[in-house]
Amino acid sequence: MQNLAEGLRLPTNALDYSILAIYFVVVLGIGFAARRAVRTSLDFFLSGRSLPAWVTGLAFIAANLGATEILGMAANGAQYGAYTVHWYWIGAIPAMVFLGLVMMPFYYGSKVRSVPEFLLHRFGPASHLLSSIIFAVSALLIAGVNLYAMAIVLEALIGWPQWVAIIVSGFFVLFYITLGGLSSAIYNEVLQFFVILAALIPLTVVGLKRVGGWSGLTDSLTDSHGAAFLTAWDGTGIGSPNPLGANWLTIVLGLGFVLSFGYWTTNFAEVQRALSAKNLSAAQRTPLIAAYPKIFIPLIVVLPGLIALVMEPGIGKPGSGLQYNDAIPVLMRDLLPNGVLGIAITGLLAAFMAGMAANVSSFNTVFTYDIWGAYVRRGRPDQYYVTTGRVVTAIGVLIGMGTAVIASSFSNIMNYLQTLFSFFNVPLFCVFILGMFWKRSTAAAGFWGLLSGTVAAMINYFWFYKGGLISIPSDQGANFVSAIAAFVVGGVVMVLVSWFTKPKPVESLAGLVYGTTSPGMAEPPARGDDAWYRRPALLGWGAVLLAVLCYIPFSL
Repeated sequence: MQNLAEGLRLPTNALDYSILAIYFVVVLGIGFAARRAVRTSLDFFLSGRSLPAWVTGLAFIAANLGATEILGMAANGAQYGAYTVHWYWIGAIPAMVFLGLVMMPFYYGSKVRSVPEFLLHRFGPASHLLSSIIFAVSALLIAGVNLYAMAIVLEALIGWPQWVAIIVSGFFVLFYITLGGLSSAIYNEVLQFFVILAALIPLTVVGLKRVGGWSGLTDSLTDSHGAAFLTAWDGTGIGSPNPLGANWLTIVLGLGFVLSFGYWTTNFAEVQRALSAKNLSAAQRTPLIAAYPKIFIPLIVVLPGLIALVMEPGIGKPGSGLQYNDAIPVLMRDLLPNGVLGIAITGLLAAFMAGMAANVSSFNTVFTYDIWGAYVRRGRPDQYYVTTGRVVTAIGVLIGMGTAVIASSFSNIMNYLQTLFSFFNVPLFCVFILGMFWKRSTAAAGFWGLLSGTVAAMINYFWFYKGGLISIPSDQGANFVSAIAAFVVGGVVMVLVSWFTKPKPVESLAGLVYGTTSPGMAEPPARGDDAWYRRPALLGWGAVLLAVLCYIPFSL
């Protein structure tokens, strides 16, 4: 992400800085409070598996509601229009429901401490180590995006030099995670969720009023971009041009299936929140509870991108000095008075810190448990791994400060993130889904499927797309194709290798493959969790139905 426009400097005053200071004090207070509950490595890395579903559910959605969501999806709204709703209603909700109903019983029931650890039980050390390294790299890259994006925004909005913003915010994330581990991150994410809402709802309401309400917004965008810009499916026929550069097939398969399921079901930064729940029922309900606010997030993220496009028609155009990433800062500059402005700045900062904290806390768990503890220093006392986790947290934050500069070549940070997801998450999902539903898949197949899928996505993106060998209208369209290539190649390699190698005995797959059970998977719901309105199936299918209904206004 390149520097935001210099003209975005905000007229902040003492009231705005006071609100920001209060937020930092509360964040540190939560870290100190959570520190008292950290006695074992399970407490530090998974909150002792003790948290209620409503806490883990809000943390689940807040961990996703970072810089990539707020700046990235607002940028997508300004660049691609209403097509952006696909990232939510087809690109998130079905996968979140699948995670809660189908995959969490395997994750939680097998008592694994991380997503890569599941692959250790299912496929063996080779797949486990490869997936751990891949996840560690991707977590640091994504953590860096949040930190770098935040530094750029704070420099543009309130004049902080980038290095000051990076050090201050990185320090606070490092401090509260090092103190209280995952519990500190999760409780801060619950706070950050409400701070983000307090920032974005007024921005959206005032912005919509400024452009003449919904009718004024749609009239302006229809005149400037055509009626299809405000629909979800018009112009998505195969061979038809549209701003997204994708057709219905790549949207459904590339985004709705492989990219979406790859992210939501295997990204440990999200799954870790569910694994910290107090029982299986709460773990299943974690992504299902999160699905309901996720359905309505476009109203406060995508809609501001559309509003900004009306208020500043030059956004994203050469010579204008404004990028698509500037959509939210433009509205803050033009619409918000002092006080409310302070809340908005705090909300942005909370979003960046939530996104970074989610990736740093998941990185320290995977590195400590799945790399250091499994292959470098085995069998050490429990307190040794707590100390290691704290040291690794500091290292992760420092590396994240350096890796974020890689995102500087992308004017839309969501393009960058989707590229990473197609490289890392999709091949992992392919291995998971075949390993979880096909008993015949072997240890060798898991390793080679993961490796070949990752390589296939990179070849498609860097050689075919960036090398000009194939013509795809946009980065997002290329990411959809890369995701499909990763899934298909990884799946084909897994099937071929499985037929020529020996599978594990069926009795060793209990709780790891669909159709087998383990004692943990058979766990009955705790008293109170068996109420009809808490049933995972009802929550899950209700979210899917609501997402389908939301498409109707954008399909007429």
